[in-house]
Amino acid sequence: MRILMAGAGATGGYFGARLAQAGQDVTFLVRERRYQQLQASGLVLQTPQGTETLKPQLAQANSLTGHYDLIIVTVKSFALDQVMEDIAPAVGPETLIMPILNGLRHIATLQQHFGEDKVIGGLCKINATLGDNGEVIQMTPLHQLYYGALDGHNDARLQRVDAALRDCQVDTRFSDNIMDELWEKWLLLSTLGAVCCLARGNTQQILTSRGGEALLQGVFSEILSVITAEGYQTRPAATARILELLSDPATPMTSSMYRDLTQGFDIEADQVIGDLLLRAKRHSLATPLLNAVDVNLQVYLQQR
Repeated sequence: MRILMAGAGATGGYFGARLAQAGQDVTFLVRERRYQQLQASGLVLQTPQGTETLKPQLAQANSLTGHYDLIIVTVKSFALDQVMEDIAPAVGPETLIMPILNGLRHIATLQQHFGEDKVIGGLCKINATLGDNGEVIQMTPLHQLYYGALDGHNDARLQRVDAALRDCQVDTRFSDNIMDELWEKWLLLSTLGAVCCLARGNTQQILTSRGGEALLQGVFSEILSVITAEGYQTRPAATARILELLSDPATPMTSSMYRDLTQGFDIEADQVIGDLLLRAKRHSLATPLLNAVDVNLQVYLQQR
């Protein structure tokens, strides 16, 4: 299977590297700065098991040739419009596009641009970041990759995707209910991002602060009410596990949005929090905590 990995940051770099190491034909679509960096130093993975370096196949938008069987989109959500333009020449009649982005807005955007039959569901769970020299740093052993048809019907095309991905040295989950997985990932990451960015700290610091537990539970409840109104069929055991994970004061957690914010980078405020507020408004739901988070993030973006 010919695979195009759109992005070689922490997520794309890690999962693309594992696919390449498993023998898949993987090309990384990158910008000029990342292209030069990877050409010079290779794609470096720093994992709990040690350091690995591989020489990746690279392409830039103006050098893409031929169609790909699978395009995995791993960029930040605010870069999606440019990436859609970049990958367009690589999309053929049989191409499937699997976005691994935060939130859910990107799915409709990709479907409108390329067609509903082109887009499949995907998400990952990994604690990873880029180091100062562009190395991919996997901070914990967690490396899960979920995928499946958005309508739950995993036909022969999806079976081929699964055959390519399941032996890539990561924990793969071929899901027949990927939409619920996506809703639950959004519940987790938006709660985590909201409380960390608002309080400017990790969950351990928040939970051991006066009112911190109430803040976390209040944000979680608001988000759960929004996604339920939008169509999430609540799975009580799954949502309870998410809240339990977030509420453990012994495990300090932060979100990628919080880490980006503390470094002065652009953040996915509209995609992770703003979109929830738009959906809440559609159902006349009161979300005062989410509104406070959104104002906080907008002020940050104005001050960058």
